[in-house]
Amino acid sequence: MPKYLHFICLLLLFLPVRVKGQDYRKWHEEAIVVDLHNDVLIAMMRGMDIADDLSSRTHSDLRRFKAGGVDAQFFSVWCDQKYGPGKAFRYANRQIDSLQAVIARNPDKIMLVQRPEQLYEAVKQKKLAAIIGIEGGHMLEHKLANLDQLYNRGARYLTLTWNNSNTLASSARDENRGSLPSAKKGLTEFGQQVIRRMNGLGMLVDLSHVGEKTFWEAIHTTTKPVIVSHSNVYRLAPHYRNLKDDQIKAIAQNGGVIGLNFNSVFIDPGFNARQNSFLKKHQAEVAALQKSGKSKASILAILARKYPQEATLVRPPLSKLLDHLDYIVKLVGVDYVSLGSDFDGITATPRELNSVADFPLITEELLSRGYTQQDINKILGGNFIRVWKAQSKE
Repeated sequence: MPKYLHFICLLLLFLPVRVKGQDYRKWHEEAIVVDLHNDVLIAMMRGMDIADDLSSRTHSDLRRFKAGGVDAQFFSVWCDQKYGPGKAFRYANRQIDSLQAVIARNPDKIMLVQRPEQLYEAVKQKKLAAIIGIEGGHMLEHKLANLDQLYNRGARYLTLTWNNSNTLASSARDENRGSLPSAKKGLTEFGQQVIRRMNGLGMLVDLSHVGEKTFWEAIHTTTKPVIVSHSNVYRLAPHYRNLKDDQIKAIAQNGGVIGLNFNSVFIDPGFNARQNSFLKKHQAEVAALQKSGKSKASILAILARKYPQEATLVRPPLSKLLDHLDYIVKLVGVDYVSLGSDFDGITATPRELNSVADFPLITEELLSRGYTQQDINKILGGNFIRVWKAQSKE
């Protein structure tokens, strides 16, 4: 054999092998797949039922969860700052009611899960494990008793803030824009009480959406591993919702986990410019839709349906999302990264990820990048399960 051919053969042995066909799907099905964040409960509050085929209306429904091999889904309970005292906590409970109603109507397909061992039981029974996350501490309405009630109803994480600051802490958006509702930046005394209470309950502290000062004060307050349910890497996409390197290192040191967000603006710094160009190209139609009272999100959805090829090219490829994963793995290791899609809370996902049915494509891409089956099992769910189990340990 010529020397150059011998060298090429040796080189090929060390290159990642792209697994084709059904092989990656088999690996995906064998893993426990956990998504840390999905907002489809809001669609359910508008009268939709995830037991129906919602393909043309949402990213998620029970059929597509099954098709995507999703074993456990955190359903986000969310409302914005317009829901003030006397409204936010009640609305949170209405969303939980809505989820429980779906579970009651479909006991063969979905079950409420509150402990890791129940997650394994759901997998064994081939049911979707429904777990509840509360996105925004304002839903507590400044009452620890409300935290206890939400926990008792199945909530297993609390995101300290949404985009709005509240009586627990300052948000990333407000810290970044200098639009704090009070002079206090960071974690409040009540926020410290909430974290200590969550540690005692075994409830996960979620640091997505929080400001940097809040982040550091929360990390120094908690005695348990945290999650960052749906955020990405600031170095690759410098958005205030993403994590800087020292924050990623702190999460690893804490033993926590980061769920990667599928929102294009948190993945690709060039996304906004491409989207603006797309809107400018169709500015006459945009103006007409604005005049009719359509929101920006609705306008984008309408234009995407009318010009699907153009709209697809605006979105980043899946590889850009996996670049964020690679970055975290190289920085702190494979044990601290997971998935937090934000499906049904975002309008622009990577080109290949059009719904929850497309999760297997992530496994295919991981395999093509040389990740082992053990690595993939950790990323898809194992890392989160480790963190969840740690909540009950003294």
